[in-house]
Amino acid sequence: MAVYTEVPDDEMAAFVARYGIGELLSAKGIAEGVENSNYLLHTTQGFYILTLYEKRVNPAELPFFIGLMQHLAGHGLNCPVPIVDGKGEALGRLAGRPAALVSFLDGLSVRRPGVVHCGEVGRGLALLHQAGEGFAMRRVNALSVPGWRPLAEQAGSDADKVLPGLSARLFAEIERHERGWPQGLPSGVIHADLFPNNVFFIKSKLSGLIDFYFACTDAYAYDLAICLNSWCFEADSSFNLTKGQAMLAGYESVRRLDEAEVAALPTLCRGSALRFLLTRLVDWLNVPSGALVKPHDPLEYDRKLAFHQRVGDARDYGLRR
Repeated sequence: MAVYTEVPDDEMAAFVARYGIGELLSAKGIAEGVENSNYLLHTTQGFYILTLYEKRVNPAELPFFIGLMQHLAGHGLNCPVPIVDGKGEALGRLAGRPAALVSFLDGLSVRRPGVVHCGEVGRGLALLHQAGEGFAMRRVNALSVPGWRPLAEQAGSDADKVLPGLSARLFAEIERHERGWPQGLPSGVIHADLFPNNVFFIKSKLSGLIDFYFACTDAYAYDLAICLNSWCFEADSSFNLTKGQAMLAGYESVRRLDEAEVAALPTLCRGSALRFLLTRLVDWLNVPSGALVKPHDPLEYDRKLAFHQRVGDARDYGLRR
């Protein structure tokens, strides 16, 4: 399981008691995710998710994430709602870690997304962008272009142990984006990690979005590029144009991309593939001791990057105007 911090039973029960959600009946570690320790809690009043914040999460940024979920839920987005304790505080500490409880969402994530799922995600992403308007807090995307070179330097020559020649290719790609990353695009709150395991469906209808701990202030079209990468490629690393068309149409059914966003989409897709290649590579080379979790294959995103390097314009992703 992706649980880095084990919590003694008595500490868990005492923590839950502060939130007025009933008596704790069970706590089960959740296998998905590689960033934080997550537990599914069952109390006499229902089900909840407990997160202990580990690894990349900066405790000073937790009020942004908690406040964002409260804002999005208050503006009609179906996402986890933070639970506050008797003092009105959503954040606490448990087992030496910052911790929070959120509501449980019904639904299942899909392992093999279909065209309908991609259309639903496109629409859901645009609704998220709309719901985030007016959120007063801002958070810089620490995993955008300025953060890529330090990641490549952290991997260093060990990248070539994963694939010969990878290190030099990474630095060449980073240099390209440092010179020509799109500027001035429509921006606001983005999810920045809307992979299939962070989206729930009931049958084929999207029922909720979860895991906002990479959320930040950045270009909306970059968020869409992340989703094209994570939802529209097949297992053999081929891009499914029909899925891409459904996702883009779903997004534009709510929020139409402007011409600058359309022109920037190939670069944004290429950059987002590089971002996940780099973070996966660093995780692959630095698996925490004692964590019973298999890191994601970084070379999946190397293959996706190769596709984007051949793309001419947004029509290659299925945009139809």
